Amino acid sequence: MFEALGLSAVEEAVYLALLRAPESSLPDLARQTDESLRAVRAATERLEELGFLSRLVGARTRLVATRPDVAVNALVVRRTEEFTAVRRTAERMAQEFPQEMLTRPDQLLEIVTGRAAVEAQFIQLTHGVTNELLVLDRPPYAQEVAAANGSETDLLGRAASVRGIYAPEAFELPGAFEQAMVSVAAGEQARVHTDVPLKLAIGDRSVALLPLASERAVDAALVVRAPMVVSALVKLFELLWAQATPLPLWDPELPVPAGDDIDLRLLGLLATGLKDEAIARELGIGVRTLGRRSSALLTALGARTRFQAGLQAGRRGLG
Repeated sequence: MFEALGLSAVEEAVYLALLRAPESSLPDLARQTDESLRAVRAATERLEELGFLSRLVGARTRLVATRPDVAVNALVVRRTEEFTAVRRTAERMAQEFPQEMLTRPDQLLEIVTGRAAVEAQFIQLTHGVTNELLVLDRPPYAQEVAAANGSETDLLGRAASVRGIYAPEAFELPGAFEQAMVSVAAGEQARVHTDVPLKLAIGDRSVALLPLASERAVDAALVVRAPMVVSALVKLFELLWAQATPLPLWDPELPVPAGDDIDLRLLGLLATGLKDEAIARELGIGVRTLGRRSSALLTALGARTRFQAGLQAGRRGLG
């Protein structure tokens, strides 16, 4: 239970035994845990150091266990302070040593395997960004939609620039469009492209993450630090960015056109290229109702296709 805090199995067993039988002696704890007296003594010394027990000295020394919530909270605070200090030291070291000195040829490309490892690598990349994050977004995903949005929201909170190009199919997952809107409201620049060729994340134009994905899972990824390769991936992003369409959003400061709120949201969704079923789910209406509203909007805007209607609405500030 306390392994994540750095306690060994013997130390945890001794602590739990002391909670069950307060004021036990070292021999008592050795019998209760079936450990040697030497191992128990070492465990109690470390538990005392970590704040999980204290010693009351009187006629005889008594061991008293600290309440679990108090002990754990105190230790978490200490560890947080220690990690913060280590992170600051690492940041100072990174400023002192040029990146070229820290990157060997065998570190320019790295393959990460396992869904959890891919997710951790993306989180590490976003946490390391100081200036800019570029993302090509399309399924499949290593993270839950909300989890991915959380790391990006934290990044936006640090005043970094975030630009994302979404494939229409990225919005087919329940809640994905709403999460994109949350990111845009927080400061992300978002566009939609009908042909996003791959998933990609680039941090500060110096490191890129390319999941090596099957159609249904993300179980491996390539981490690229080679400057020429990263530069080429940045150029690919910029080319797609120039071709992509800004994700239309309704601006409440603009005059409200004819139609209700559902029509306003529909205008924005049309430009994403979402399928009817996905759009209807986002709006909370039936597919037939969606068809009638879409046809009416196409006629009102003089558009021949739904995608064209969404683009025209975006240019006019209606979606």
